[in-house]
Amino acid sequence: MEIIKIVKEEFHKRMIEEGQARIEKCLAELSDEEIWRKPNKNSNSMGNLVLHLSGNVRQYIISGVGGEKDTRERDQEFDASSVIPRKELLEKLDQTLKEANSKIDDLNESDLSKPREAQGMSHSCLSIIIHVIEHFSYHVGQITYYTKFLKDMDMAYYEGMDLNKKSN
Repeated sequence: MEIIKIVKEEFHKRMIEEGQARIEKCLAELSDEEIWRKPNKNSNSMGNLVLHLSGNVRQYIISGVGGEKDTRERDQEFDASSVIPRKELLEKLDQTLKEANSKIDDLNESDLSKPREAQGMSHSCLSIIIHVIEHFSYHVGQITYYTKFLKDMDMAYYEGMDLNKKSN
């Protein structure tokens, strides 16, 4: 199988099927007030994290990989204190991920090793993709933890699966 096909499939799986779906599941359990509550002065609200993820994906994938103009205002992702309703927040994330997935779908195998710029640094296209998946997953974990902490619930991401099954 071509490596580019694997990269495209994994980007879609990790970012949309897993990451986005988990964020949506968590935010569905939280009120707008809980989404925007900052636990302390050194922590971000879940709303800030969703804005941050949208900004990171836009800057690294849509701009860095896809060549669109970089319009990210990173500090505003964390400074946002007004309540953006859950629906609007999730629509912003959805639109960003659709655009990013489209940019990834446009790549060919030779693009993976080409240098690209993101946040003023040069990276290979593949390095940017790996970074974005890892970064997204990290913050999805934070959102999951916070939701489980507030609601004392199992998010059941692997419901119906035997996670004790041994690998061959």
